[in-house]
Amino acid sequence: MLNFIISFCLFFGLSFDGLKPGDIAPDFNLKNVNGKTVSLNQFEDAKGFVVVFTCNHCPYAKLYEDRIIALAKKYRSKNIEVIAINPNDPEVVPEDGFKQMKQLAKKKKYPFPYLLDDGQKVYPQYGATKTPHVFVLNADRRVVYIGAIDDNAKHSEEVKKKYVEDAIESILNGTEPEVKEAKAIGCSIKTKKS
Repeated sequence: MLNFIISFCLFFGLSFDGLKPGDIAPDFNLKNVNGKTVSLNQFEDAKGFVVVFTCNHCPYAKLYEDRIIALAKKYRSKNIEVIAINPNDPEVVPEDGFKQMKQLAKKKKYPFPYLLDDGQKVYPQYGATKTPHVFVLNADRRVVYIGAIDDNAKHSEEVKKKYVEDAIESILNGTEPEVKEAKAIGCSIKTKKS
């Protein structure tokens, strides 16, 4: 039903704001760079998820790449699953094509799935507008945080607020994060219309 509503809104040019903190995030079935399909439901033991809409070409995505890798490594043993999704249309930005995604994931040794939002159906459901744009979900897929990874894209050594880490820690501690939304900083998602 949600897919129908989103498709209806997009077709008629109506706005759809996507998820808000407290909402239940929809599942997806998207192709990973290893050729397998990934969904949230397959992670039965997950205590939470960090769903990151990101890509290959965006300078901000590149700035955050190592931080996303570090997050995945830090929290994997605590059953927090990091999942990266490329929402861009590869016909608009060839550098974000599936072949290039596979090359980047191999080069950077991604310790998480890197999925292609083929047909660009998932990012509007979530309400992602930038790369990177992060949605932190608890085990029940309830959104606990949306937005930027931290408060300093350009200088990781000067970060004062680690929004995503704080949200993950709140999940693990059974509390609510102090910050539930922060403006995502990055490149706009590329579609044929933009």
